[in-house]
Formats: sequence, C-alpha cells, structure tokens
Amino acid sequence: MAEVVEKIKKPDVGGERISGGHLVAKALKAEGVDTIFTLCGGHIIDIYDGCLDEGIRIIDVRHEQVAAHAADGYARQTGKTGCVVTTAGPGCTNAMTGIANAFRAESPILHIGGQGSLTQHKMGSLQDLPHVDMMAPITKFSASVPSTERIADMVSMAFRECHNGAPGPSYLEIPRDVLDAEVDLSAARLPAPGQYRASTRSIGDPADIERLADILVKSERPCILLGTQVATCRAYDDAIGLVRALNIPAYMNGAGRGTLPPGDPHHFHRTRRMAFDKADVIVIVGTPFDFRMGYGKRLRAEATVVQIDMDYRTVGKNRDISLGLAGDVGAILGAVADAATGRADNGAEGRQGWLDELRAAEAVASEKLMGMFKSDNTPINPYRVAWELNEFLTDDTIYIGDGGDVVTITAQAVQPRSPGHWMDPGPLGTLGVGTAFSLASKLAHPEKEVLCYYGDGAFAMTGFDMETANRFDAPFIGVIGNNSAMNQIRCGQIIKYGEQRGNVGNKLGDVDFEKFGQMLGGHGEAVRDPADIAPALVRARQAVASTGKCAVVNIWVDPDEYAPGTRNQTMYK
Repeated sequence: MAEVVEKIKKPDVGGERISGGHLVAKALKAEGVDTIFTLCGGHIIDIYDGCLDEGIRIIDVRHEQVAAHAADGYARQTGKTGCVVTTAGPGCTNAMTGIANAFRAESPILHIGGQGSLTQHKMGSLQDLPHVDMMAPITKFSASVPSTERIADMVSMAFRECHNGAPGPSYLEIPRDVLDAEVDLSAARLPAPGQYRASTRSIGDPADIERLADILVKSERPCILLGTQVATCRAYDDAIGLVRALNIPAYMNGAGRGTLPPGDPHHFHRTRRMAFDKADVIVIVGTPFDFRMGYGKRLRAEATVVQIDMDYRTVGKNRDISLGLAGDVGAILGAVADAATGRADNGAEGRQGWLDELRAAEAVASEKLMGMFKSDNTPINPYRVAWELNEFLTDDTIYIGDGGDVVTITAQAVQPRSPGHWMDPGPLGTLGVGTAFSLASKLAHPEKEVLCYYGDGAFAMTGFDMETANRFDAPFIGVIGNNSAMNQIRCGQIIKYGEQRGNVGNKLGDVDFEKFGQMLGGHGEAVRDPADIAPALVRARQAVASTGKCAVVNIWVDPDEYAPGTRNQTMYK
C-alpha cells in the first residue's frame, strides 16, 4: 500500500515549545492510534501537522459520516480505538450518525472536533454550535478542552472512558486558539503509554463462575449464543474452548459470526428458535435483550437463562435471568471452561443426542431453502444472490452487509469462514456504513479480500467514497442488490396500506450502478441472469487484483421477494 504522505521534516526549534495540534498527535500515538479518518477544516489543521510528525496516517474522505463509520470499522477490525477528526459545525453534525451507530454497536472511537476560539465564545464565530451538548447523549464522554496544557491529559481521559465497561465513543472538542497555541512541553501532562489504565479483564464474582460451571455440567440440553462482544474481547478461542469442552451447540450473531466456521460440529445456524424452545439452559454472551432478541421474550420461560455481558446495565434488562455475570466475556468463558473441565464428569458425552437432534433439524431447514437459494427466476431471486455470495467467499474474505432487505436475506446463507470476517451496522440499523467499513477493513488488512453487499438505497448514500478507497490503495468488491426501492419499508407499507399506497416514499429510480465503478477507473458490470452471478463475481475479483481499483457488480433482483422477518414485521415487535 502506497504511503499517504511522506513525513515532513521541520526545522529544530529547541523542542521546548509544542502546539496543541502536536500534543493531540503525541497523545494519539501514545494510545496506539496509527490512522485518523477526517475531512479537512480550518479548525483542525494543526492536528494534521502533528500527525505528520508522529507518523500517523491521515485518510481524508468526502463526507464526515464516512469518516466516523470508517473509524468505527477500523476499531472493529484492529481491536484498537478508532479516531475521527472533524471540523466544527456541519463537520460535527455530519459525523453524528456514525458516532451514534458506534454508540449502539459498542465500538470504541474517539471523535475529536473543532470549535471557534475561546476568545470568540458566544460571539457567533464560524461554524459555532454546542457540540459537547449535542454529542453527550450518543457518547460515553463528551467534553471541551479548556487550555492547551490539558489537551493530552483530556485525550487520555476520553480514551479511558471509551473502554469503561462495554466500549463506545467519546467526543473531545478543542477550540481553535487552544489547538493552535504553543506551550512549554514540560507544562503539558503527556501520560505514558500503558501506565494509566486498569485492567478490564474481570471475571466478576468467582463464586458465579463456579455456579455457571455447575449449571452447565448438570444441563442436558444447553445452548449458547455468541454475540458481538466475543469479537470485542477477541474471545474467540475462549468461546471455542468452552463449547468444545462441554459439547454445547453454539449460535452466533452480529460480529460473533465466524467464531466457529461452517461445518464445525458445534456450529449451528438455522435452528436457533428450536434450541431456545427446547433448551434447559440458555447462555447469552455479549448480546442485549433488544429487538433482535424479542426483548428476551423469545427465550423459553422455563429455561435457566444466563447472561454474560461487559456492561452491568445490560444484564437482566428487559427480562429476568437466572444468573448474570458482568466482565470481560473471554475471561469469563475461559474461567467457566476451566472450572467445568476440572470435574470427573462434565456431561459432555451425554449431550451428543441433543446435538444430533439439532443437526438433523438444520438439514431439514437448509433443504427447505434450497429452492430459493438455487432459483433460476428472473428478475433474480435475492436468495440466489445470497447463495452465490456465500459460495464465492474465501477463508480470507471480509464480508460486509449494508442495506435493508436484500442484506437481511444474506444472513440466511452467508457464513463467514473465520472470526472477524463479518461486519454489519449493528443495532442502530444504519444504512451507508458499507463503503466506510470496506475502506477501513482493507486499510487494516491489505492482504485480505473485502466484499461489501449493498442495497441500492444504501450504496447511493456513501458510494462516492469508493474514490477514497481507490486513492488510498484500498480497493474492494462492491456488489449491489438492486431492486430500485427501499424494499424493507416498502413491504411493511404494502402490508399495512395495500398495494395502491405501498409504493409511496420508497420507490427509487433505476440506476446503472456498474457505470460508477467504470467511471472511477475500475470494473463494473450488470447482472440480470442468475447464471451470470458467479462468473461476474470472479471477474470482479480479477479486476480488483489487476487494476487496484474497486469493482462494482450491479445485480438486478426481484422487488417482490422479502426476508421472513420483513414479511412478518418482527423488527418492530
């Protein structure tokens, strides 16, 4: 990957004085930040100057929403704290959707924003807004830096809050005169890396570890749901170790997908409802009882329900539980496995019949879907697209979903081969994350293939930053399920108001998006025949490798085919 810009050497001025922007950069470097995502503005340019001196990569995008989403995606892919830097006023407000998405998805990012000078406070300076107040409800920490000497100290404060319990975003506003001023370096507290944070790998109460081990050892039909916090804590090995040791069927959602590969004896995909209905013990790891879980109502009332989460506030919210453990989910799962496997009989062998029952039901459920997965209909059935995408993935393909119904359908088929290879917006359901997540993923893992599957509505929101991906040598494959509609909402409107009024406010124009890839110097082609999907994907892969530019495959899909949850409107129940 080409270097963004060579480090600029500056004349030696004695080293005693330092500007606020350079203090920001030093503090970011101390936190392990190697990349910032930004869109330029006069309030923040001294941060760029500092980043150049510290060797921090500057990725400038075309819209601040993309910058925020990219910082979120970079955090998810690297395990580090992402960083987005925006100017004041509209720079901040444009980024708010990305920050809100990270907040609901529990993704640690620091948003640094500009502000007018303190000397112009309440005078109506350019782009002046009450950013701190606006950002407070969607961050874990929101503050303004009062003086240049405090910059690095408050950066460290904001980072610390990003990782307090379940992670999330922080916002730090720096007025322009505070940022541009120079101070004596000795007067500015610059915390030493790794020496001012406590460990977060807590297992909670050790007695609860023993209680959970006892519950699992004695259970006959346990199941476990591995959610996003398994990825947050990089707890893949701990999760695998537990399900292997105790022979427990595992289901995965969110970023937890890929913890176990498809075909693994403990990987289950299509029988979660059956498992929840029959299990005597249900362990929910790193997933709140929100709309995705029916607010906890989808779990059998008679079951012993155990919830493990990084955030104490999430445990037992919306549904009573039998046991709750708050702490690092990896440390907890590892401790429970150790406690259970130290016993002479942990019950693993006796559960094989339960796994066999679920496996047989998985086969039946898969067979029922095969008619749609291999449909030869035109317009193309979106289930066929989902099937072809899954067949196309490699062990090193990061799959990103950005859209409504067509992307929801892919969850029926697409199974990532490795941990960290599935990305979706998270519980806020934000459209427009795909281009930013793809850019961030490729920057984080240049050796991997990145494929984003968009709905046509989602692609149109942020697709222009494909140019940014090309500019920074981070090309990816963009596949669009094009039904010329916001189809998830369209379905609900038709159900509620009938065909005559069902197309109001959700129908889009027909757009030949393949020309977008061509316009940017890459590959683009349209697909209207299901037999052409696989060859088109292969050509896109080859084009990305040969041109170093993004490829766009525009697949025209049936606008009258919907996901089961969309037909039943379960997202609102």
